[in-house]
Amino acid sequence: MKTRLDQHFLTDTRAVARIADILDVSGRQVLEIGPGTGLLTRALLDKGAIVTAIELDSDLVLSLKERFSIEIAGGRCEIIHGDAARISLPEREYVVANLPYSASSKITCNLLRTSFTDAVLMYQKEFADRMMAPVGSRSCGRLSVMVQTYARVKRCFNLSPGSFMPPPQVRSTVLLIQPRPPLFWIHDNAIYAEVVQLLFSGRRKMVRTIIRMAGDRIGTREAEDLIGTLPEEILSSRPEQLYLEDYATIANRIYDIRTGVPA
Repeated sequence: MKTRLDQHFLTDTRAVARIADILDVSGRQVLEIGPGTGLLTRALLDKGAIVTAIELDSDLVLSLKERFSIEIAGGRCEIIHGDAARISLPEREYVVANLPYSASSKITCNLLRTSFTDAVLMYQKEFADRMMAPVGSRSCGRLSVMVQTYARVKRCFNLSPGSFMPPPQVRSTVLLIQPRPPLFWIHDNAIYAEVVQLLFSGRRKMVRTIIRMAGDRIGTREAEDLIGTLPEEILSSRPEQLYLEDYATIANRIYDIRTGVPA
């Protein structure tokens, strides 16, 4: 079996059973991203889930529709041909996915814009480690900040390359992601995302320097106002040294500047 569109198919039936057992899916609406050959889809359906599966590969879509024709006819399964990194994802209570490595970040960000209660997602282990890196530590990055701002993340277990066909060159990790409101008030989520992206574009520089250099992106006056009103402990830190509260403080100050609220 060849790799299609950067996808490594999960073939370890014990791993599939462990993933399907993480959540009680009986009678629940489940969104599956990247069903591949349908091994996990079968396990979810056998546990009583009502599955909506999104698959990018057109050949696999045809195969899945044939394999699950009875469940589709009975309203227990729907196969959607689409790119989960780009389309508007249907909102379901649970999400389960073996994500293609190259699209993991885009699909995760797209998913976090939807409404769900729990997601069981499989990633390249290195990617999962970055996602779980403590905010404020040297290993944290844009991904860590954005995911941990809006969700709780728990490691379930790791999988060896032998669990897949063809075997990838790296280990994989299954995570449980549970959305929650931000711990600190954020006026505008789009501005918050803009701030995180801006700061990590110069992660080894101090915040003051990054803001000053970003005058062409956010406006010279806005940059000057930020430098003049943000606390010195934020301005003299590098992005990796900031905490979630600090990112919220910067984003909220930009919001105030743009809406004319005085410091």
